[in-house]
Amino acid sequence: MPGTTITPYLFFGGRCDEALAFYRDALGAEVEMLMRYDESPEPAPPGMLSPGYEKKVMHVSFRVRGNLLMASDGCGEECKFVGFQIALSVPAEADARQAFDALATGGSVKMPLTKTFWSPCFGMVKDKFGVDWMVMVPGPTG
Repeated sequence: MPGTTITPYLFFGGRCDEALAFYRDALGAEVEMLMRYDESPEPAPPGMLSPGYEKKVMHVSFRVRGNLLMASDGCGEECKFVGFQIALSVPAEADARQAFDALATGGSVKMPLTKTFWSPCFGMVKDKFGVDWMVMVPGPTG
């Protein structure tokens, strides 16, 4: 349907500022808009936020290589990233290696970068926040 978008929205359980700094360094992420809970035009309902969350990120929109992601600290609940991976397609093997190595810092390699039948360079990594990434160079059919 025209005008429809799907955008990943990640909850970092109180570590959103740290995640933004990491993605800025690792992937060149650029923040478009950031609002903290204490900047909201309407206060959170009583009991919604964990104590100390007033300065935490209520909402942020940021771009990684032109692609929109959104995130928040949440309200104090534990956040786990399960059941999905973010696919990062880059134009060249050198770009894939740089992004993969940066994402792996403090995280874990699930599948080293390698040639596959669908990509000349593909690998999987879990970053230090628990977000799973597939880093790849598109194959000849994209």
